[in-house]
Amino acid sequence: MKYVVSDQIVLMRPPQGPAAAFIRPFASWMSEQGYAFASLRQRIRIVAGFSRWLGETAFCLGAIGSPQCAQYLQRRSREQRIANGDGVALSQFLEFLRRQGVTPAEKAPPCRLTPAERCIQGFERYLREERLLSRASLLNYVPFIREFLSERFGNGAVRLSRLRASDVTGFVQRRAPSLHRKRAKLLTAGLRSFLRYARYRGEIQADLAAAVPTVPNWSMPGIPRGIAPEQGRRLLGQADRTTAVGRRDYAILLLLARLGLRASEVVMLELEDIDWKGGCLSVCGKGGRRSQLPLPRDAGEAIVAYLRRGRPRSLCRRVLLTAHAPVRGFLGPSAISTLVRHALESAGIDAPTRGAHQFRHALASEMLRRGASLTQIGELLGHRSPETTKIYTKVDLSALRTLALPWPGGVR
Repeated sequence: MKYVVSDQIVLMRPPQGPAAAFIRPFASWMSEQGYAFASLRQRIRIVAGFSRWLGETAFCLGAIGSPQCAQYLQRRSREQRIANGDGVALSQFLEFLRRQGVTPAEKAPPCRLTPAERCIQGFERYLREERLLSRASLLNYVPFIREFLSERFGNGAVRLSRLRASDVTGFVQRRAPSLHRKRAKLLTAGLRSFLRYARYRGEIQADLAAAVPTVPNWSMPGIPRGIAPEQGRRLLGQADRTTAVGRRDYAILLLLARLGLRASEVVMLELEDIDWKGGCLSVCGKGGRRSQLPLPRDAGEAIVAYLRRGRPRSLCRRVLLTAHAPVRGFLGPSAISTLVRHALESAGIDAPTRGAHQFRHALASEMLRRGASLTQIGELLGHRSPETTKIYTKVDLSALRTLALPWPGGVR
């Protein structure tokens, strides 16, 4: 007797074993993540076979884990060829059972930490729980501290009381020259934070944070490099809006070009952040700060086109989703920069840079040329400090010409 799993998948016989009752819900769960019919059918078949094997071997469903999946695949390999996705399918089924509370989460094998790693874990906890720093700050600081402790103590005991100012300055002098200026500033900021933490803990007595050299920070050292207006128009004009992915990418490009959003702000945009009646967006910027921005008509229409004829069905509340299973929001801002790079290459545009931030610079420069004040630009871009916005005075050529001195001996 055949067994109907869904309107697309039918098994030749009813599933057996302790996991049989969970096969239909698992199929629905996988379908919601956007898996294609062929991929979904293969996953259901491997899971049905796994359930039957569990019944034959008398395994309790609440006690299964990765070892049982490996045993089943080894046994199955004696009878037929193992497909590339079979192991992944069983891992996904285990994850589904854990979400249902059927099987417990697997305990990771105990990892023996080095003294340096134990010290770093305490520092991370301090930054996260007491200083309330973001995950991004931890990712920026911790690798430098790991490198510093490894260089000074190796795998041996970490005795911070033995640190000297020469250890601190020597590390910065060796490491900073090979880094970009912004990365070098993160290095010194992270090191100062760690040394203050060590003093707060009483592990060092001297104020070694004061010994961390300062990275030169010339005010506004560069000129903002934004994509030229004609290049931006050409890029948007060549966007392929006939496909679901094309409609999504076009909406992303418009959000970057019209509102100057950061890549991270585009990634984090959720359905509830759009006020369709009020015609505005609630944007989550740096430090979790929220700001309300007007939603331009063309950007709003592009989002609507994507939502109606492009966005996959998903329980995820992010506006912009990946096109392939598992369907979910983008994992990080680098995905937006990669999308921009591919769009520029496809359009044959030689832009100043290859990332998403150039649209932000271009918007600010264009606003300045049209008479907007630095305060207005800073509010749109979500700058916390007016000093951040001042860099755009370098591209205000009309204002700069009034400051230029006449050339000696030139035409009056």
